[in-house]
Amino acid sequence: MKKWNLLIDVEKCFNCNNCALAVHDEYHGNSFPGYAEEMPRLGHRWIDIVQSERGAFPMVDVAYLPVTCNHCDDAPCLKAAKNGAVVKRADGIVIIVPEKAKGQRQIVEACPYGAVWWNEEKQLPQAWPFDAHLLDRGWTKTRGAQSCPTEAMRSICVEDTEMTAIAKAEGYETLNPEYGTKPRVYYKNLHRVRSLLIGGSVAGEIGGVTECVAGARIILKKNETQVAATVSDTFGDFRFDGLPQDGGAYHIDIKAERFAAKSISCTVKESAYLGVISLGAAS
Repeated sequence: MKKWNLLIDVEKCFNCNNCALAVHDEYHGNSFPGYAEEMPRLGHRWIDIVQSERGAFPMVDVAYLPVTCNHCDDAPCLKAAKNGAVVKRADGIVIIVPEKAKGQRQIVEACPYGAVWWNEEKQLPQAWPFDAHLLDRGWTKTRGAQSCPTEAMRSICVEDTEMTAIAKAEGYETLNPEYGTKPRVYYKNLHRVRSLLIGGSVAGEIGGVTECVAGARIILKKNETQVAATVSDTFGDFRFDGLPQDGGAYHIDIKAERFAAKSISCTVKESAYLGVISLGAAS
């Protein structure tokens, strides 16, 4: 059977919040029996855009991660719910049934992603229901996906085998697979929020004039093993991205025409800008 999945490309999200606003517009002031009670005007973000910053001035990388109910195939909220307050539909969508969930705060606490919200006024746990009420009426996109100007968010309904193939071919993965919840929300370019980057700028002196060194060959090593290589740009800048979060000791070798080769070592615990690395003239 075909099931719904949400695909999010972190590289394309620029924090316009259209998806979050579309959800608020759909659910604030509106009740959909069997799907969702109305969303509070303030305090809830059923699609929440989480900002991630890496590096240091002047080399800073900022990315945005839309986080929402993952509609897990092995949903902790479903296990925590009583009296059928949470259901997993055959099309993959998880629904917190508003008529049955009142007072069940344990449903909020069960979500490891923090994607279930507590409505204090109505004493209800609430989460984004994948716009199931619209899809059941024939819509082919969720409102968030429909409103996304860069197509960073896509909603697709496919067989599990096809989704697996798409994820492999396009580089999609899930948040925190170690939770074992089997999410149906997939992300591309997650390295923008969960890996380290190391960058710097290469400059050199020729005839008493210091200039940016473009085209320098830069090799990154860890434990004497090359892990990455790049070339400095027009401004002499370079960066290595997608490095493990645990950091560690790295060694950088720099070679450029007209300049003497240079090697530096650094130990990083977080994303870092190494500053201007000056090369001497070739002998």
